[in-house]
Amino acid sequence: MIKTYFYNHSEKKMHHDVDLTQKDSFLRAPEDLLWIDLYDVGNNELQYIAKIFDFHPLAIEDCLHVSPRAKVDNYEDYYFFVFHGLRYNEESDNEITTAELNVFLGPNYLVTIHKSPMNTIGRIAAACHRSNAFLNRGPDYLLYAIVDGITDEVFPIMDRISVRIDELEDEIYEHQMEEITEEFLALKRTIILIRRVIMPQKRIFANVNGKYSFDINEDNIPFYTDLTDHLERISESAETFRDLVNSALDTYYTIISAKTTEIMRVLTIISTIILPLTFVTGLFGMNTFAWMGEKAEPIMLIIAVVVMLGMTLAMLYIFKKRKWI
Repeated sequence: MIKTYFYNHSEKKMHHDVDLTQKDSFLRAPEDLLWIDLYDVGNNELQYIAKIFDFHPLAIEDCLHVSPRAKVDNYEDYYFFVFHGLRYNEESDNEITTAELNVFLGPNYLVTIHKSPMNTIGRIAAACHRSNAFLNRGPDYLLYAIVDGITDEVFPIMDRISVRIDELEDEIYEHQMEEITEEFLALKRTIILIRRVIMPQKRIFANVNGKYSFDINEDNIPFYTDLTDHLERISESAETFRDLVNSALDTYYTIISAKTTEIMRVLTIISTIILPLTFVTGLFGMNTFAWMGEKAEPIMLIIAVVVMLGMTLAMLYIFKKRKWI
């Protein structure tokens, strides 16, 4: 599906579903803006757009395949971006997934390509039917609006992860090891994926020595400064969450180790008590008092019980005195 939005600056008017074969006439005035959104398209549609705008084959190849990380390529006449949005479903086996967005940014046009629907693009596209608020500031502002919307969708995910970490810190004293371990691993995978998405995008919009990695209208720089701040906040939160999860995991393993040590201590004490008692029962069961005749059996039983009881009490007294129990 290909949707087009053309803003005529001189007329202050929006046009939809324009004829792309007239692209040169649409882009004649630098103040005008053409936005083309391609959703779930195949190779034929991509080649059609590539032919109209003379896009590089390598950029089109990146659109056809999933790119693992965000990036920006400078093709002199335009810039090619790869971004990733995040989708969160706590009940799913893969609780967090990525949605790729490819963007071509030209002097007065923007081409967005995505295989799956994206809420931010849908919201901006719907707004373009009602007003020209997103298209009257240039293509770099439209790019900001899209990326900022994708970034804002990450904040609820971070809030939920924060709640889950708090819940997990309370549950480590109650739940079974298998359940807690699975929850820890799921959280770590989620945080790692968030960092892998956010860190490259943060570098794309970083201001290095007063320069950005692509051309930005001076009036729109404050918007990108705000976007960089949002990405920085998410990045810092991800770092903090990673440390909290690692710390909670270390605490959990310490608790498990302490419980194991306590169990081994009790078992050792029981074994220590049972060992001499076993020796006594074995000794008195070897006809030691056979010379006493019929009187041997009751006397042997009484003596054995008294000896074992005395040894048990003595060992318990010694263990308690040394604070082993």
